[in-house]
Formats: sequence, structure tokens, C-alpha cells
Amino acid sequence: MASRKKIQTSATPTTVLYSLRARRERSIGEMAADLMTAAFGTSAFFVVNAFLFVSWIVFNVVPSKYVFDPYPFGMLTMVVSLEAIFLSIIVLMSQNRASSIADLREEVDFQVNVKSERQNVQILQMLERIEKKLVIKDVHSDEYRDASEVLDLERLEAAVRESLGD
Repeated sequence: MASRKKIQTSATPTTVLYSLRARRERSIGEMAADLMTAAFGTSAFFVVNAFLFVSWIVFNVVPSKYVFDPYPFGMLTMVVSLEAIFLSIIVLMSQNRASSIADLREEVDFQVNVKSERQNVQILQMLERIEKKLVIKDVHSDEYRDASEVLDLERLEAAVRESLGD
């Protein structure tokens, strides 16, 4: 049985696990924001909020000596506003964290793709050398010729920047 040689890529376990390490190396604030965002995005959180707001309103509408926030519910308005402020800040913190992880994963994917592109070009060039050695007539299409050219990353980056208007 022929032995297979493992192809080395730039996507080593170290780079692939980089985003996992980034998740582990979160600050206490980032971990708290991620946990709270996960909790706030549930139907249970919605039900608890709805129950508290309805209870607050009912308790303060029904005439009694214990009314603490009469209509138009100024204190309830303040509490809801503060909750909205804190929720939005916490969600933004979590989204920024998720964006950083996504950027890191995108960079790893890019490195893997560049390595794969280079390997494909090397394989195509090797096939051309084999064809020449075996005197096989060149019957390749333009697409094959384009694929066998070395990728010019600077030119590609310039084209992307130009299309983005940078």
C-alpha cells in the first residue's frame, strides 16, 4: 500500500484554533456581556419583562394606598429607558467581540485559500512538465492557462480596493 504524505498548509492547528483561543482569552467584562446577550435573546427574558411591566402597570393603576408610580408611570419610563440603554450597550459589546472573531476566522480562511491556490498552481505546472516530457500535444484551454499562473496578491488587493472605492 502506498503511503500518503500529509500536505502541510498554513492553516495549522494553531491558526485554526486561534479563534477558540480568542474565545477563551476574553476579559471578565466580555464574558459577562456574552452571557447576558445569550440570556437576553431568549423568550424567557421577554416573558419576564412583559410580566414585570404588566404587573407594574396593573399595580399602579388599581387604586390603593400602595401606588408608588401613578399614571403616566414616570418611574417605569425611566426603568425601561435604562434597561434599553444597558441592553444595547451589552449587545454592542458582544457584537464587537463576535466581529473580531469573525475577522480572525476570515484571515485564517484567506491564508488557507492562498496556500491552496499556490499548491494548485504547482500541481498544474508539474502536469505541464510531465506533458512536455511525455511529448503530449498542448490542448489546454485559456481557463487552464489562467489557472496555472501564479496568483498576484498585490494586483488582486489593488483590484478589490478599487472596487470598494478605497
